Amino acid sequence: MSDETGTPDTPAGSPGGTAQGGPRPEALRFFGTSWVHHDNGYAARRAGVAVGSLAAAAVSCLVLNFAYEGIQIADTGAFVTVLVVVMFAICSALAFRNTWEGFGRRHDPQRQASLRGLLAIGFVGSLLAYFFRSLTEAPGEKLHREEYEKAREEYERRSSRRTGNPSKKKRR
Repeated sequence: MSDETGTPDTPAGSPGGTAQGGPRPEALRFFGTSWVHHDNGYAARRAGVAVGSLAAAAVSCLVLNFAYEGIQIADTGAFVTVLVVVMFAICSALAFRNTWEGFGRRHDPQRQASLRGLLAIGFVGSLLAYFFRSLTEAPGEKLHREEYEKAREEYERRSSRRTGNPSKKKRR
């Protein structure tokens, strides 16, 4: 471990990261690497993430309700009220879809940067996507498992290709 940052000296996915060698699994937020073998309280973590994300979504909806009441008190008119409600609904739907797709494939970093504002407005959708995914698996587990298994297979193929020193082979 690096003393300054607290990060491992070898990056995730690098060879030699585990005791038997080969690629290391990438840590997931709230789960670490417990998703690999479903150990170290994996089920309790999944339940906690589900409850936490649902509670955060509920609290977020209460905050949005206060904002809606503030618009009503300000008497800005029906057009502005409808515009704000539709904006939050559309942004939440887009954030849900974007977050849900992110559990199955890696996003383009430039596209994510351009969507940052929209995703911030639709934070309720992201929280709900996190909740629904945590009911079946750790959010992002499927993607990370596929990448990890592929890296393990490639490592096994590379490491088992040769046995011994080829220069000491008997010539016929």
